[in-house]
Amino acid sequence: MGAKPRCKGWWVWVLVLVILALVAGGVIFAVVKKIKKNSGDDDGAVPGPPGAITQKYSAALKVAVQFFDVQKSGKLVDNKISWRGDSGLKDGSDAKLDLSKGMYDAGDHMKFGFPMAYTATVLSWAILEYGDHMDAVNQLKTSQASLKWITDFLVNAHPKDNVLYIQVGDPKKDHECWYRPEDVTEKRPATQVNTSAPGTEVAAETAAAMASASLVFKKSDAKYSDTLLSHAKKLFTFADKNRGSYSESIPEVQKFYNSTGYGDELLWAAAWLYHATGDKEYLDYVTGENGDEFAQFGKPTWFSWDNKLAGTQVLLSRLTFFGGKDTSDNSGLQKYRKTAEAVICGFLPNSPTATTSRTDNGLIWVSEWNALQQPVAAAFLAALYSDYMLTSGSTKLECDGETYKPSDIRKFVRSQANYVLGDNPMKMSYLVGYGDKYPEYVHHRGASIPANKKTSCKEGFKYLDSTKPNPNVAVGALVGGPFLNETYIDARNNSRQGEPSTYNSAVVVGLLSSLVTTSSAVKSFT
Repeated sequence: MGAKPRCKGWWVWVLVLVILALVAGGVIFAVVKKIKKNSGDDDGAVPGPPGAITQKYSAALKVAVQFFDVQKSGKLVDNKISWRGDSGLKDGSDAKLDLSKGMYDAGDHMKFGFPMAYTATVLSWAILEYGDHMDAVNQLKTSQASLKWITDFLVNAHPKDNVLYIQVGDPKKDHECWYRPEDVTEKRPATQVNTSAPGTEVAAETAAAMASASLVFKKSDAKYSDTLLSHAKKLFTFADKNRGSYSESIPEVQKFYNSTGYGDELLWAAAWLYHATGDKEYLDYVTGENGDEFAQFGKPTWFSWDNKLAGTQVLLSRLTFFGGKDTSDNSGLQKYRKTAEAVICGFLPNSPTATTSRTDNGLIWVSEWNALQQPVAAAFLAALYSDYMLTSGSTKLECDGETYKPSDIRKFVRSQANYVLGDNPMKMSYLVGYGDKYPEYVHHRGASIPANKKTSCKEGFKYLDSTKPNPNVAVGALVGGPFLNETYIDARNNSRQGEPSTYNSAVVVGLLSSLVTTSSAVKSFT
């Protein structure tokens, strides 16, 4: 008789323990889910105003934007980089112009207008799409100021309708030296394109930079915005009416930023001018004969400083998501959207049309020189497209019979960003200044020489050859990245892996801004 109560009590305790386990499990699940969300691994992005901040990407963004300050030329105002000072103050003097501003392209002291204009265009795009994200972590004004530092240079570099200065410095002589930009004393000639020596791609890219930046400053500085737009229109006309590659007009550029064609820049510029003006002539330009000639519909390409087609396709596809009757059903724009879809499908690792150009651990990989350019650019475009889908209510993307959701695209975006930030076989962040381990021997002259050491052109090479880490941290620099076997050699002479670039920084700022939080995509830039 005494056994029954004991048996009953035992089952009661079992039941209590089961209930407690379920409650505890629920609490643990909720905590893990919250941690997962805060680490940027949540797929449940929804439209609306900016939501919770993902600290990992916020911290990385705050680091990335600083590289623009590292690269500034000219009379530095409110200088935030302790080891940088004024430089290039006489740039443009041979042409009686002030070309002191702008930014050095990489670890050297050259101002190459082609990649610099691309930097401005991509940074403008990032601000226009994700300015609310940047603002949520206090990086919007910083990014706008960096953009203006470039566009101020571009305005001065366009003194006449059919003249554009596209380079400051002699690249051959520049690369024979290793010293800080503050110590440069050699003459730095300014090089131009004009009607006799055309440069369609660089003029069109500069037009795209001016048009996109005009939208960024439209509310905060209407007069400056109008100035930029005026330059953009004139530059586009100059580029289109005087077609010719700057690589042919100025053969010396082929060793540095050789262009493989100008059709993509013409479409890219016209697309931005349409967004900036709403003028139908620019829409007709991209959807008419020029689109048929240059757009390479149905053939996915990589987005880079040299090839803007994938960017143009994504940019114009937003009109099919958010445009009115003139654009949403436009058959020409639909061609761009279909090609943009092919581009995105190629990025998704499980897609039937997935590119095989990636490492064993999933990083998009195309070239051993500046390897991170393609994965970061791919992830930025994918982030944009997934947000267009999400905001417009488009629930799926079809890739050769398989369907994918915006969250699937977002997963790819995070995978590339996380790899860059340390989730890789080297367990190292490729963003200098972020995380506990990052490259210490960055191929960058200013970073490699102590700020209190003044050297001549040749004397500085002892710092290039030094076995000591850089005395100055090139904070925010995105280095070239890993080889296909996912190794990285941290050596100052290893420029193919260790040299950062300003144009890569613009794309990584856009990528990180897209991941800082979630919000609805803006339906119009105006």
